[in-house]
Formats: sequence, C-alpha cells, structure tokens
Amino acid sequence: MADIEGLDEQAAQVGTHHPGSVGRGRGELLLRLTLVLLVVLVAAAVVWVVRIADVSAGADTSSEVEPVAVDPDSAAPVEAVGAVPQGGQSGADPLRAWAERLARGTEIPPRALMAYGNAELAVRAATPRCGLSWATLAAIGRVESDHGRYGGAVLGDDGRPSTPIIGVPLDGTPGVRAITDTDGGTYDGDATVDRAVGPMQFIPSTWRKWTSDGNGDGVGDPQQIDDAALAAARYLCADGRDMTSAKGWWQGVFAYNNSVSYGRQVFGLADRYARAAAS
Repeated sequence: MADIEGLDEQAAQVGTHHPGSVGRGRGELLLRLTLVLLVVLVAAAVVWVVRIADVSAGADTSSEVEPVAVDPDSAAPVEAVGAVPQGGQSGADPLRAWAERLARGTEIPPRALMAYGNAELAVRAATPRCGLSWATLAAIGRVESDHGRYGGAVLGDDGRPSTPIIGVPLDGTPGVRAITDTDGGTYDGDATVDRAVGPMQFIPSTWRKWTSDGNGDGVGDPQQIDDAALAAARYLCADGRDMTSAKGWWQGVFAYNNSVSYGRQVFGLADRYARAAAS
C-alpha cells in the first residue's frame, strides 16, 4: 500500500507543476498497477502449477476415472462372485486362462486379474458370507494405481511393478491427510510422514495390521500385487461385512477411502468389469 500511495502522491505533485500532466500521471499509475497485478498473477499461477504437480505425483489415478451417478447405500455393483475358476495357487492354469480371456474386454493386465481372482477365492473360502467380488478389487486397483502401472510402471510376472509405487507425503497440506511416520520409512522410504504404498495403496500402519501373503512365498509385501490384493480383500471383508448388499458394499469401500466421489468411481468400474466378465 505504501508504494501505491507514493505513486498517487507523485502524480499529484506532477499535476501541481504541470496542469496538463494529471491525466498522464494517472495513466502511468494505472500502467504500473496493471504491471504489478500481472506479476502477482503470474507468480500465483506458477505456485498453483507447482502445487498441482506435487499432488499428482502420488499413485492416485482417480482423476482419470469418471464417477457414476449413484447414491451411497442405494445399490451394489452387478454381482460377479463365482466367475473366478477354482485353480488353487496363483498362476494355476484355470486362473491364468480366465485372466487372459477377461483382460481383452476390461483392459486389466492378466497378471493383475490373477491377483484379484486369487484374492476372491481366498476370502470366499475363509469368509464365505462376505461375498467379495474380484471386480470390486479390480476397481479399487484401477483407481489407486492403474493396476500397478502408475507412472509408466510395468507389472512383472512376479506381481511387482517395475518401479515401486509410493504415494504423496501425507503431510496435511490442502487435500492431503496428515499422518506422521509409523514405519520408520521401512515401506515408503519416508521417516518423517507416511505415504501410501503399492498397487493397492496401503498406509504403512494399515499394511502392518493386514499384511498378507497372497503368492505363498512366505513374505507379505505391499508392492507385490497378490499380497496387496489379498490384504485389501481381507480388509473389505472385516467385521462380518456382506459385500453383496448395497449397505455392506458401500461400508467396505468407505472404509478404504471415505469419499463419495471415490465410491462412485469404484462402483462404476466394478459394475463394468462384472458385466464384461458375464458377456
């Protein structure tokens, strides 16, 4: 404000000595103010771009998925439970053939489909009342990391992305939760705050509670998609939840991410995947 008032005073003084210069003085003032405003706007735009780039550096790919118009608790996606063939361990031929066939109509990598299908089979045996479908797991995997392909990563035959998937720092900045470090950087490489990790984007403390070994190698690894999908399935089925009912399905998804927009994205994808499997 002091600078602007000084410019006004200078213009007034110029006008006192030169009667015809008042208009010119005010014109110069407006020009200077316009230049100052432009500089401020450019600086703000640079900050905004940097902020957006930082937020999108996480593994969340939800901005690429259009939410469907459905009210929470009003419906569950088309049921796809039972579509996965019983094939035993991940990599068994019936499961692989099913995944390769379904990949063509869903654009889901066969290796990811095998993980989702294997996780459905596992929770179907352990908690049959849950009724969780591979399609819901696949929908979550798509929104969270594009099935382990976020940032150009390639999902390998071993079920691991070619580049570890690490989310943004959960430091409480606008639009981001604040979660202080819980793992000493063991999973996310950050000893200051937590970051979600792996294809299903587990927070380290949640992974510690739900660690699973989906590929039977004796190790629970959040970056390995069989392990991550099975952990997600167990998490969704917790507390005796019925994922075939509208209320149970939405409760499960909201437990994963308490956002209506997120739930609608997952709903639309799960419904589409299930219908593709039935066609």
